[in-house]
Amino acid sequence: MHPAEAHLHATTRRTFLGQTGLGFGALALSQLLARAAPGVAGGLATHHAPRAKRVIYLHMVGAPSQLDLFDPKPALAPLDGQPCPDSFIRGKRFAFLRGHPTIAASRYAFSRHGRSGAEISELLPHLAGVADEIAIVRSLHTDEFNHAPAQLMLHTGFGRPGRPGAGSWITYGLGSENADLPAYVVLQSGPLAGAGTQLWSSGFLPSVHQGVQFRTSGEPVLFLENPRHVRREDRRQVLDAIGALNQAHLADVGDPEIATRIAQYELAFRMQTAVPELMDLSRESPATLELYGAEPGRASFANNCLLARRLVERGVRLVQLYDADWDHHNNLATRLPAKCRDVDRGMAALIRDLRQRGLLDDTLVIWGGEFGRTPMAQTDTGAGVATKPGRDHHKEAFTMWLAGGGVKPGLSYGLTDELGYGIARDPVHIHDLNATLLHLLGLDHERLTFRYQGRDYRLTDVHGHVVRGLLA
Repeated sequence: MHPAEAHLHATTRRTFLGQTGLGFGALALSQLLARAAPGVAGGLATHHAPRAKRVIYLHMVGAPSQLDLFDPKPALAPLDGQPCPDSFIRGKRFAFLRGHPTIAASRYAFSRHGRSGAEISELLPHLAGVADEIAIVRSLHTDEFNHAPAQLMLHTGFGRPGRPGAGSWITYGLGSENADLPAYVVLQSGPLAGAGTQLWSSGFLPSVHQGVQFRTSGEPVLFLENPRHVRREDRRQVLDAIGALNQAHLADVGDPEIATRIAQYELAFRMQTAVPELMDLSRESPATLELYGAEPGRASFANNCLLARRLVERGVRLVQLYDADWDHHNNLATRLPAKCRDVDRGMAALIRDLRQRGLLDDTLVIWGGEFGRTPMAQTDTGAGVATKPGRDHHKEAFTMWLAGGGVKPGLSYGLTDELGYGIARDPVHIHDLNATLLHLLGLDHERLTFRYQGRDYRLTDVHGHVVRGLLA
């Protein structure tokens, strides 16, 4: 629709609503503020009884090697260093593999853990200790084989920018449970992902649903604090004056983004008190800090895991943690163990802490990357031998795990073939994963839609099925 036509359309609706005694601006503002009200589901409400109230999403940016962490393939060992089957490369596209690559077996030992007997690599000893709490899904697949498109595919359901992220869809559907904090918070450890802030963008949804990035060092939210010598009372007077002007403008033109601006100004004012207390990890007990391996004042994945627990404890609907540097095209033998040491203790502690606080049953935790890694070695010379090989991108089969929130604990779901190249049983597309995520929150992925540019959009695009086998 042309902007001029959109304005005429908005005017017609505003005239109609005004004639019925309810101005469009007042309606939009009341809906946005209601979604930020404490204890209010808001939004569209649930379509069925939810199993989860909130989500903690741990994204390992760059894609961990499932073959070295969660999907053991002993059949690779006798083939190590030999040319891969022709079927692996015939008609296939890879990001960096060239020539005829060789098979690369894992050098790490796998053991069975817990009553479930889940097979987990020696690189994740802390996570192995909570094996009976997690469901390992070994049969994920996606449509994209490069980082930014695959990250967007995972979080927005589409491999190009412009669509809302899963967190935005969730807050659009369910609203917030805390009036003093955003419904959707993002924490980072390491550099920004390839797709950047598009991963938590609200896309074409009202911008009130965009993720808010919290920083773990320095000022937690940029420009949140008052300037020097400006008292809280002074800021309140300024906001009241701006709010009156914005409400007059909203009543005149009916743009819901003005309602968003009003709501966000008010939220920022309330956050001035709530956020500093929230981000102060020194308030946690020494035993809790030790459990996570967290250090107050330090930026780390462990700190972010503890902050995620504090956030959901206070009613934040969705917390996304992005941890960088999992893109191991070379030197896998050194880089992968180092990254596992970065995250293993913190993510296992998060599961234990949520459990002991009675939060795990209605908090869904998801861990994984945007795709997997190949069972073939990537070398400096393509098909030749290198001293520090890694693994290339692999979209055909990879692993993620889930815990809590209505997921069947101790489950190993799906199966890849004996060399870990393709899926042999129970494939799970990214749209299936997102359909299941929404289902656990009480939302029907086919009914949670938003009309934009003449058609209804949804997180799962035009397909996707709830993975019933993952449900408790």
